[in-house]
Amino acid sequence: MFFLKELPSRQMLESYKKRFPQMKIDDVEAALKLLRRASVLLRAIETYFAKHGISQTRFLILVVLDREGRDGGLQAKEIADKLDISRPIVTNTLKSMKKDGLLNVSSHTEDGRAKWITLTDIGRDKLNCVLPEYYSIIHNFMNRETDEF
Repeated sequence: MFFLKELPSRQMLESYKKRFPQMKIDDVEAALKLLRRASVLLRAIETYFAKHGISQTRFLILVVLDREGRDGGLQAKEIADKLDISRPIVTNTLKSMKKDGLLNVSSHTEDGRAKWITLTDIGRDKLNCVLPEYYSIIHNFMNRETDEF
């Protein structure tokens, strides 16, 4: 998250430029605006997910499994490698998702130690339920003139 609501003025950036000549004002200004916009969108998405009882991590796991786990599932390590989230967090989230009936965990037929994770019908239904409004939130955000949501 980017928590700075009021971005520095151009005048403020110019004063920093005097102290730090290597600074590129246009780049910094553009990056700060991008960070602010992304933070506003992320807050809107997280609020939406909370209404549906999921987190961004759960949502991303559902998406990864739907996208790439159709041929027998994925291992926890593969899921973690596809997300920018620590493995312990992924492991704990997978456990809670299994408990909530969103995932199946089964042994691989060739290697009994390997655990394969797949979506249950409940998990797929949850994803199908949240995706339309998720896309709508993104669409509405991208077509707004301001960052207010």
